[in-house]
Amino acid sequence: MDFQVVVLAGGTSKNLVPLVSKEVPKALLPVGNRPVLSYILDLLEQSNLKDIIVVVGGENAAVKVEGWISRAYVDRLRVEVVAAPEDKGTAGALRTLSRHLKASDIMVVSGDLVCDVPPGAVAAVHGRHDAVVTAMLCSTPVSGPIESASSSGKDKAKKPASSNLVGLDATKQFLLHIAAGTEVNKDMRVQKSILRAAGQMEIRTDLMDAHLYAFKRSVLQEVLDKNLKFTSLQQDVLPYLVRTQLRSDVLANATIQAEENGNRVSPSHKNQVMLSQLLANASTPSFHELYALGHNGSAHSLRKTHKCCVYIASNDKYCARLNSIQAFCDINRDVIGEASHLSRYPFSAHNNFIHPSAEMGSKSTVGPHCVIGEGSQLGDKCSVKRSVIDRHCRIGSNVKIVNSVVMDHVTIADGCSIQSSVICSDVQLQERAVLKDCQVGAGFVVTAGSEYKGESLAKKEKNVSV
Repeated sequence: MDFQVVVLAGGTSKNLVPLVSKEVPKALLPVGNRPVLSYILDLLEQSNLKDIIVVVGGENAAVKVEGWISRAYVDRLRVEVVAAPEDKGTAGALRTLSRHLKASDIMVVSGDLVCDVPPGAVAAVHGRHDAVVTAMLCSTPVSGPIESASSSGKDKAKKPASSNLVGLDATKQFLLHIAAGTEVNKDMRVQKSILRAAGQMEIRTDLMDAHLYAFKRSVLQEVLDKNLKFTSLQQDVLPYLVRTQLRSDVLANATIQAEENGNRVSPSHKNQVMLSQLLANASTPSFHELYALGHNGSAHSLRKTHKCCVYIASNDKYCARLNSIQAFCDINRDVIGEASHLSRYPFSAHNNFIHPSAEMGSKSTVGPHCVIGEGSQLGDKCSVKRSVIDRHCRIGSNVKIVNSVVMDHVTIADGCSIQSSVICSDVQLQERAVLKDCQVGAGFVVTAGSEYKGESLAKKEKNVSV
């Protein structure tokens, strides 16, 4: 199929402060010691989708992301990085790309998606049904680490993250309803015409919208142009297309637009062509075809419809989005654990990876599901469990690190204890500092002997007078 790929890489998401900053945009946050954006770019490369537009929120962030891509993917991918305003949402980001989009179909994917589902599978469903949109759904990921032993003596079990309320037809191919997890407790409203045409609807609450979509370009641009208040693909554009799939004025307008570009055909011939295409799609017509044929099944009574399809990833596939601090911790846990194949590390027989250049002190231990990065040093009698330590960290003696992410160039002095925390780049922890369930922003200094629990620590922005 004639596809263009757009990766929406975000900017400095408020949900991820203090992990993100002007120096480290969301796309470059480390997952398993490499930028989260690398996971989706690698997946697209594996599917031979190598012409990519990456949209980044903000000029400063775009420059940093473009610099990293040019180094990491030289001679591998053809990537154009485009800066977009951060406050316009995903729909607004696509509006800024109007002149860049030329293909008949557009694949739009979030740059924070970490998964092993081939995008080509979504494209195949989209093409087979001649759909206006095809959304990838996956099992809702679990959230939160399993502690070896908490202070109360009870283990913390992982729990499902927030999901979507999804309505599917009997064949599980077509999307009849979708709402964000925050709307699950509200009244559920579904178009009567859709329910009548489909006959029945299966309600699912165990599926997540993975934010990977295939769109028919002409229809997508028509919706964005006519609904300027739409800011989100997930919350505005997709539900709108689902609601209107049996009364598609948008599809009619997009058809007219295509005809005005030199493909004009007579209405009667157009109806005959549409009818033959509808009936050729499947041996058993979907509810869209039956609705479009009307009561007497003639081409003259053909009513316009469009199809909203789904591709449901199998349960053995990994799929998660880095859209919160908890998700950041979860995904880092997973890519060195149950989804270690995504990290690309050659794990040892002990189920961990210690870079050959890392230095280990006497009687220090690194447990399963751990990664120690290039050039990092651990002093004597250190203990690291279920954690990721990035490059060139300096860790003193008698330090304990559990269920945590330590980014590059961090200095941790003797006797520190770190549990279920995220330590950003260039942080200094002085002697005997204790952190539990904390996030420490880049460059912060944690003073000697201090104890923090459930805190977000970051340097104060300096006011620069002009």
